[in-house]
Amino acid sequence: MTAPPQRTAPPPSLSYELYPPRSAASADTLLRTIEELEPTRPDHVSVTYSGDEARRAGSLALLDHLIARTTLRPLAHLTCVGSTRAELEDTVAALVRRGVRGVLALRGDLPEDPGTDRGELRYAGELVELVRDVERRHSAALAAGRLAVGVAAYPTRHPESPSFRHDVEVLLAKQRSGADFAITQVYFRPQRYERLVAAARAAGVTIPIVPGIMPVTDPRRLQTLCRLAGLAPHPGLAAALEDASGPAERHRAGVAFAARLARAALDAGAPGLHLYTFNEHRAALDLLERVDLPRVPHEPVPLDDLLLPA
Repeated sequence: MTAPPQRTAPPPSLSYELYPPRSAASADTLLRTIEELEPTRPDHVSVTYSGDEARRAGSLALLDHLIARTTLRPLAHLTCVGSTRAELEDTVAALVRRGVRGVLALRGDLPEDPGTDRGELRYAGELVELVRDVERRHSAALAAGRLAVGVAAYPTRHPESPSFRHDVEVLLAKQRSGADFAITQVYFRPQRYERLVAAARAAGVTIPIVPGIMPVTDPRRLQTLCRLAGLAPHPGLAAALEDASGPAERHRAGVAFAARLARAALDAGAPGLHLYTFNEHRAALDLLERVDLPRVPHEPVPLDDLLLPA
């Protein structure tokens, strides 16, 4: 009896995070970054969506640009804090009409003023369910397909969580609500990702968990990142950035540190990499060169090959 052919593992996925520009100068930088990252053929590019109405409008404009003028496939961030259910349903429907076929469903940051309206949905899992409800009502536009729905995962305990175990249970709840995959928040120690995956699998989480890697090449940016994420700076990375003789050495140190995290995650079985770019391409491209992430080449089919004989 002939043995069934063995299935080869898929190549690791690759994705980037971008955010809408806040000035004309930053818009030029972002357009250059998109131009430089596009040839790496990422599986998707996530676009952040938060803040005031102007920033949200900028997110939609960036999504439109990616869909209309590039080959990149956008994954739209969606946060539920401060929004009504009806507003969120309208937003998801508008994304579908724009051609978006993937959403990263997030709760979003709570307002500092406890008296501010926090919206009708309390958790990201409820947002996932809402996305699936809208999806069912727009099955014709989606050709009876599904939206890809991603969620956040936390290798280091979420600042508002009582425990790491609670974070794992929240991830499991998001999966049960309909999430397809998870992207981790930033972390600085390889063991954090490995521990998260092991604990999640033991709890029953089966969706892919993609490590989120951020090549940080500036000490002030590291401090800002850690403050926003509720993390303690890695002492080795902080020292390397502070002690560097100049921008070039800081760049090499930050990229090298991030590349070690990425390589360790892939060696541990990570399904791919998600790179937080700060809308800058150089560090992301240098990291990929160090990691040597395999990409399956794709050659477009010539038009002549599509023409049937008369």
